[in-house]
Amino acid sequence: MDYPKGTEHHRAPMWTEHISRPGWRAVGAVVNQGQSSKLVAVGYGYRGAPHQWWHQQVYGGMRNAGWSEAAIRQTMANYFELTELHVHPNAQGHGLGEAMLVRLLADRTEQVALLSTPEVNHEDNRAWRLYRRLGFNDVIRNFTFTGDSRPFAVLGRNLPLTADDRPTS
Repeated sequence: MDYPKGTEHHRAPMWTEHISRPGWRAVGAVVNQGQSSKLVAVGYGYRGAPHQWWHQQVYGGMRNAGWSEAAIRQTMANYFELTELHVHPNAQGHGLGEAMLVRLLADRTEQVALLSTPEVNHEDNRAWRLYRRLGFNDVIRNFTFTGDSRPFAVLGRNLPLTADDRPTS
């Protein structure tokens, strides 16, 4: 996601706090390299809640985008927030991101999965293709989170993710 070098230092406390949130689930992928192993992918998420910063940002964004209060409340009442999903560029293109996302969404009790991802021209990158392939639809487009000037899309899909929802290739 083109985070600046050193981002991990100021985000680590946030990641540590996220682990304690209800419904937290994480996945990772490791490649064995002889005597050592290398982490090549990581993803996590948890049940969203009204007191959380992301929830408040998206709630306001949905309101500004013209969603009715009833529709916002219904969508945001019971959702899984896909917070992070990253695959090292050298490990992309082999189905790893899809397998991780399917695992993260498996057996969730929430009604909806929501995520935010940076906007890209024509949705032309692997992340966008993955989300569309797994049935994620637009919730908000060209949304700017407080503290980040980049435009984001908020995407969502109903849960559960069933075998019929999963791509065959």
